[in-house]
Amino acid sequence: MQILIVEDELPLMESMVSYLEMEGFKCEQATSYHAGLCSLDQHDYTCMLIDLNLPDGDGLELVKLARQNQTSSGIIIVSARDALEERVRGLEMGADDYLVKPFHLSELVARVHSVSRRMRPLEGDVLTFGLIRVMPEERTCFVEEKKVDLTRKEHDLLLYLMSNRNRVITKESIADYLWGDYAGGYGSYDFVYTHLKNLRRKLIDANCPDYIKNMYGVGYKFSLE
Repeated sequence: MQILIVEDELPLMESMVSYLEMEGFKCEQATSYHAGLCSLDQHDYTCMLIDLNLPDGDGLELVKLARQNQTSSGIIIVSARDALEERVRGLEMGADDYLVKPFHLSELVARVHSVSRRMRPLEGDVLTFGLIRVMPEERTCFVEEKKVDLTRKEHDLLLYLMSNRNRVITKESIADYLWGDYAGGYGSYDFVYTHLKNLRRKLIDANCPDYIKNMYGVGYKFSLE
């Protein structure tokens, strides 16, 4: 899967490229607005990471142009601009997600996987992890041969955990995936804990080992360990 990174901060660019390539992505780099513009039509990128504060132009224009070209790529804005109106504007321009600097590289990878999956749904595929088997298109879940009845949010949460297996993911990233730009309006992340607790209980009741690990003070990890 190929990623386009439009970022003028070279140390950050190097860190992002190194981390993403360790996760199996191929990264193309653009350090300016015009370099990013030249790259837009060259490949069918899985995802584009676009900074807003570029030395020769506004990254929002790149987001707008990418969407006008009807690209199927996922787009994540990466910016130090933290104002709510900036986030709303970026999403209205066509971005799929908005990540505020500074951020943990593990969260960046989780966001890339999340957006990539939404852009390229795994229709018809069967996903497995340990004793769990999920059919995303049918929205069904089994522990071995026993069907587990999940709510829509619990099903989405399970897919998110499976796609980020063996990675530490934060409550914030889970909330952003399940509720998008509405997540911040809840004031706390107790609702994330509630969905995780219900999902864990239903899987354990179906005789599934507890794969959801609490990483205290950090988040959660979905692991066989």
